[in-house]
Amino acid sequence: MKNPTTYYKNQLKTYQAEVKRLYKKMTALSTLRLVVFLLTGFGVYVFFNQWQIAISIGVLGVVFFVYLLSKHTDVKRQHNFNKALVGVNEDEIKIASGNFHDRNDGLVYQDPNHFYSLDIDLFGRGSFFQFVNRTTINEGTLKLANTLKANNIDNIELRQEAIKELSTKIKWRQYYTATSSLVDVETPAKHVVNWLQNHKVFLPKIMSWLPLVFSLASVILFVLTVLNIVSNQALIGYWLFLGFAVTGGYLKKINVLASNTDKVRDTFRQYALLLDLIENETFTSELLQQKQKQIKLGKKKASAIFKAFSKSLDALDNRNNIIGAIFGNGYFLTDVKNSYRIEQWIKQYANTVSNWFEVVSFFDAYNSLGNYAYNHPEFVFPEIKNSETVIKAKGLGHPLLKKEKRVDSDLVIKNEQFFIVTGANMAGKSTFLRTVSLHIVMANVGLPICAQSAQYSPVKLITSMRTTDSLTDDSSYFFSELTRLKFIVNALQKSSYFIVLDEILKGTNSTDKAEGSRKFVEKLVALHATGIIATHDLSLCEIEKELSDVKNYYFDATVINDELHFDYKLKTGICKNMNASFLLKKMEIV
Repeated sequence: MKNPTTYYKNQLKTYQAEVKRLYKKMTALSTLRLVVFLLTGFGVYVFFNQWQIAISIGVLGVVFFVYLLSKHTDVKRQHNFNKALVGVNEDEIKIASGNFHDRNDGLVYQDPNHFYSLDIDLFGRGSFFQFVNRTTINEGTLKLANTLKANNIDNIELRQEAIKELSTKIKWRQYYTATSSLVDVETPAKHVVNWLQNHKVFLPKIMSWLPLVFSLASVILFVLTVLNIVSNQALIGYWLFLGFAVTGGYLKKINVLASNTDKVRDTFRQYALLLDLIENETFTSELLQQKQKQIKLGKKKASAIFKAFSKSLDALDNRNNIIGAIFGNGYFLTDVKNSYRIEQWIKQYANTVSNWFEVVSFFDAYNSLGNYAYNHPEFVFPEIKNSETVIKAKGLGHPLLKKEKRVDSDLVIKNEQFFIVTGANMAGKSTFLRTVSLHIVMANVGLPICAQSAQYSPVKLITSMRTTDSLTDDSSYFFSELTRLKFIVNALQKSSYFIVLDEILKGTNSTDKAEGSRKFVEKLVALHATGIIATHDLSLCEIEKELSDVKNYYFDATVINDELHFDYKLKTGICKNMNASFLLKKMEIV
């Protein structure tokens, strides 16, 4: 079995060496440029009185200088790219060591009204999202968060195959991440799409040919003036003002267009590079091929279309050069010409761009999932089977716990079975509930799970583990609990769900809690729910005697030499050893 960390360390050394080599090359090219500049200046000075030689030296010097500048730009781009790859591999080594709590925690995506996102450490510090997320664009981050929250049980095997394939394309994934990270995007894709779809075209069709005709006329006028065929040199000035007049009629709207395009240039440049990577990769899994086809438009590639638009945006941005703006607009109508190209592009592709953006976001999100699969070769993709057994897992553990500290359990739970789990404080009940919940979420996403083997019959998940009161909504803790339980019942009346509950009805007295919990579990069983409830209330275990679908399990605690010990193993039956009194005494609270 390959060790991902070993691979990352080897790649890190390779890319660090390449960064050093390219830096030396950049330094050499910069020095050579300076030498060429000085020699050219010296040569022109020495042969200043022999203008033919001086001009030749000047021209050759400029040509060589521009060539060296171009080479330096290429090498700098390669240097930055390899530097980004160094960062990618450094991050992987750092995260593998458990140091990932400074990364985006995705807390903004947590929703207390969602099926499970509040309860199972999906978002927040030390969360599954924070551990798995490698996205580099905002839309990709949102796509990843929504994928984890989707509760989607359709086409799981398609997603599994896509994630498996991406897990093997480690170099491509790293190139994708590095390429994306080199472009700093100011405007979110959804704002770009909104602007494109709401833009009102203001330049008439005549502008498709008028700038070309006007430019040719300008060149002809210059030639005729230089050859003294046109003796009135003032015509050049009048022609300049005529160009200003044509451009001036649309100046206000062109300024607004330029302001908008300035905000989206980097977005299109970034997406063009990423689309190019997607188009030129060979995929075999059905889902990835579908996404690849989504960015094809006849014989044209989406990346080429984006690049063309990006060039038009850059051309319009050059209007900020005062000299270029004066002579360009006066003699060649450059603002009109560039604006017309941009508007025609918008007119043709405005309604297609959102699909292309979606594909880029998809790959950005799925790269994180493929990366997770690669980083955990010991995890297994559950075998998807529509059977009466919902979960059959051997050695099931929590994916965020280190292997040497993790205690795994075997779990078999059939459709419409309900487990009541009792146990001492800190014995592992809550961790077990989150382990099972994450198993369902990860399996539905298409990810491998932390187990030795697993079979899974797809089911949607609902949890109630961290209900809170709300000052904003003026609701008490108990009312919030009831609202959540009502949400679960309503959902079960429409579809099948796997229910995970942790100590419900905490907001009322013990007698009322015991009776209410019992009735609620009976209600869930009557609704043919499958699930698990953890509780300290041993009276709830009596339901097993009355309902065959209810089974009792527990986590134990033992006192050895006046010290509390846990084995964190799931066992059949009811817990006999509670530890609250022992802990109060041990900590000298009572």
